[in-house]
Amino acid sequence: MTKKHALPTRRTALALCLAASWLAAAPAQAQADKPDNWPAKTIRIVVGFPAGSFTDTIARAVADQLGKQLGQPVIVDNKPGANGSIGVGEVARSAPDGYTLLVTNSSSITINPQIYKKISYQPKDFAPVSMLLDAPFILTVNPDWASKNQIRSAQDVIAFARRNPDKISYGSAGPGNIAHLAFAQWSNRTGVKTTHVPYKSASQAQLAVLSGELDTQFDTWSALPQIAAGKLLPLAVTAPQRMKQLPNVPTMAEAGYADFNVTFWAGLFAPAGTPPAIIARLYEATKGMLQSEHARNVLSKQGEMVMLAPEPFGQRIAKEAADWKQVIQREAISLD
Repeated sequence: MTKKHALPTRRTALALCLAASWLAAAPAQAQADKPDNWPAKTIRIVVGFPAGSFTDTIARAVADQLGKQLGQPVIVDNKPGANGSIGVGEVARSAPDGYTLLVTNSSSITINPQIYKKISYQPKDFAPVSMLLDAPFILTVNPDWASKNQIRSAQDVIAFARRNPDKISYGSAGPGNIAHLAFAQWSNRTGVKTTHVPYKSASQAQLAVLSGELDTQFDTWSALPQIAAGKLLPLAVTAPQRMKQLPNVPTMAEAGYADFNVTFWAGLFAPAGTPPAIIARLYEATKGMLQSEHARNVLSKQGEMVMLAPEPFGQRIAKEAADWKQVIQREAISLD
């Protein structure tokens, strides 16, 4: 007996129609995902720090620039926590398709993976796109505290700490932040005991010094307006040479601490495995910030604009990670 073929049910027919539509759409989607057609939709820049922070300020300037250059919306998505590690880890797990990017600072990439026992990423999980800026720290103190205790130099800070163990409080944007490690390194080198007070951002730590809640810290360039207004007293900068904005403020080496050069940077990254063609387009679009008056106005208040290309940027990251590894091991610093 010849078997009769059953007619498709209504549900089966609907499923076949849907499958046919997905198959028809697949070539178009694959075409849209090719580097030549990127970007075809909104790009998201993840920032592991709060809105208004140093890193967030830079990321928003980058988003504005990329949106203009690439012709697609670029949004900033703040994912603060664990000294930037929460947001950075999310990008490490994202698809390498050019639609999820990261703007972060040097602490997140060169220090966090070495100092946190439990962390979800490593530097190899990212493709460097461009360094955005580079800057030294400024050793600032509360003017009232300085006047009361006759603090006029970096050496006076150490002398006070030596006379008053654990009485000096300094802040940073979180445990393991470069500002934290730099101050801990300085304290250990000079044999004094100081008290670290972590905050969620460098701006919050700066407010604490302004109010007298903290005595001192290694501050970012955002301190310059407060210094000009006399609300913060600068004692030294952590660069090999003096800052042109603070020509009368000595370097840490000039203040008596040789080879104490600490700079921090902010950079743009994509997940590892992102097509080289997309990385190249991102770098060229980002480099255009040098010709953008808006971008220059924003970034020049945070540091020196340095649009370092992907390969040399990656080389610098590798060197700094090795340097900080030695500091972390020597200072025996570890965080859960």
